[in-house]
Amino acid sequence: METLIITQSQLNNVGNKSFIEANTVPLLFSEIEKNHIIPVFTKDNEPLISQRDFIHIAEEVASNVFRDEVIVPANIRVSHPVKGRIPDARTKPANQLEEWEKTVYYERMMFLVEIPSIRETVDGNVLNLTIGGVKSYGQDNLSGRKGSDEHFKIFVGFKNQVCTNLCVWTDGLQSNVKVKSSMQLMMEFQKLLTDFKLEQQLSLLRRFPDYSITEHQFATLIGRCKLYQYLPSSLKKEIPLLTFGDAQISTVARDYYEDESFSRQGDGSINLWKVYNLFTGANKSSYIDGFLPRSVNASTFVRNLADNLETGTSWFLH
Repeated sequence: METLIITQSQLNNVGNKSFIEANTVPLLFSEIEKNHIIPVFTKDNEPLISQRDFIHIAEEVASNVFRDEVIVPANIRVSHPVKGRIPDARTKPANQLEEWEKTVYYERMMFLVEIPSIRETVDGNVLNLTIGGVKSYGQDNLSGRKGSDEHFKIFVGFKNQVCTNLCVWTDGLQSNVKVKSSMQLMMEFQKLLTDFKLEQQLSLLRRFPDYSITEHQFATLIGRCKLYQYLPSSLKKEIPLLTFGDAQISTVARDYYEDESFSRQGDGSINLWKVYNLFTGANKSSYIDGFLPRSVNASTFVRNLADNLETGTSWFLH
């Protein structure tokens, strides 16, 4: 792992690309802070933890845990807008509304906070340490009252600067955080970052370039991944979990030929680092609520491929 001084030009290139694409739009923190309404519990009209506060908590905890490091402001993506209007505009046709008469918040939001001064290079790709989270108000019981559980996903991992692909492992994700206050959420973030075994994750990523598969094995992998979707449940239990759908597997197959950074070698072979990035690249088409679990699945799936190459027992390769 490298701890580096980051130049301003390098900093300008961080966080300005899309890490997720499906059904999302980018948003500035200032837009959320100034213009978005905050959902409330209907029984007492008390506010839920806002998306603004969620992001602020993550940045504050990161600054405390990684003192003296460079912390890049959050890269934010949102989806599923909930639109409204002020009372005085209740009778206006939608196409006549002024901007100041409209209200909005987004049901789903995901953000990344990068720490580019903590980085590693794997197979020529720079990986920046990254933390972040997902908020979906659809998981909360808005018909309750303050003190009801509020649900969050929080994570820590690495982002590949070549392609903005996100590398998250099981021990870097808390996928069902339930809290009743901002303080509890801060404590959950603190625990995740202090417990995270950074070097352990990096050692797993460093393994991938050491393993390669042939063109025939890759073709078998793609075919088996497509067959997996239709296996009887009894057979799936005996095979490593794969949560990628048919369209995403097709993207992996296409990028095997077309991706500028992770396509096959001249003889058709491809190392598992490239295979991993083909999967994490295909994951960008996931919706916000399924992105992180599928990111973890990509990591464990390719790790299983590496393990099975040593034993020759992979169902996906034979």
